Amino acid sequence: MHWLGVLATAVGAAALVLGAAALRSGWTLPWTRGKVLRPQLYGLGGVLFGVACLGQGLFSLGVLPAVSRDVRFYAVFALLLCGLLLIGVSQMPRTARRRG
Repeated sequence: MHWLGVLATAVGAAALVLGAAALRSGWTLPWTRGKVLRPQLYGLGGVLFGVACLGQGLFSLGVLPAVSRDVRFYAVFALLLCGLLLIGVSQMPRTARRRG
């Protein structure tokens, strides 16, 4: 099952690089440019998603020291959830604020 750890590490590294590019310069992939309205939120979500996948892959390969399964599960789940929520919010249109 080493291939699963390698796959998670590769996906995490790619998401981390794309998230950093969106954070730094506002660049997103061509097929997401029409949907992403806030590239900085999109980038932050990509970075969180990438860190979660990269950590899970490195734990799976035994590169990082082993921690309990519960800690690993909740940490990766929280990072993935926050990353996906930020990616979703980055695609929502801003609402007009009411004054008065």
